Amino acid sequence: MKKVLQLISGDFEDLEVWYPVHRLREEGVQVDFAAEKPGKYIGKYGVPCEVELSFKDIDPKDYDGLLVPGGWAPDKLRRFPEVLNIVRSMNDDGKVIGEICHAGWVLISAGILKGKTVTSTPGIKDDMENAGAVWVDEPSVIDGNIVSARRPPDLPAYGKDFIKVLFSR
Repeated sequence: MKKVLQLISGDFEDLEVWYPVHRLREEGVQVDFAAEKPGKYIGKYGVPCEVELSFKDIDPKDYDGLLVPGGWAPDKLRRFPEVLNIVRSMNDDGKVIGEICHAGWVLISAGILKGKTVTSTPGIKDDMENAGAVWVDEPSVIDGNIVSARRPPDLPAYGKDFIKVLFSR
């Protein structure tokens, strides 16, 4: 069974968390949620998420992939050294990392985008390019182990690409 870790912080983009989680569960993938501390977190549009694991509980070796949500959560997530270590470890091991919308900020702070072709919400295009990435305006982009998407309307392509990369490893 494949296992994927979904990072959570308050003000996550509801669809950018729940759509990929449900698609992965439909494929038989176990998805665990991790946040600063266990508890209830609320998305931008009021959808709750119960989290049982803290970032400190996570061993990246236990997971096959990582999902980083958009919304305003990435600005908070990238401030945790444990999150950046999880991202770097999974990247170093070639595990699939999915990022959508503003989630690129977390990958920027982890320092893993140099030379990668990615997309994101156009609002952080400059940030992505300043981190050394090649930014393209496409619904979903695969570059090695990184799968990126722009915004909620791109979720079908993003979900399909994430699953493709996850099951190819």
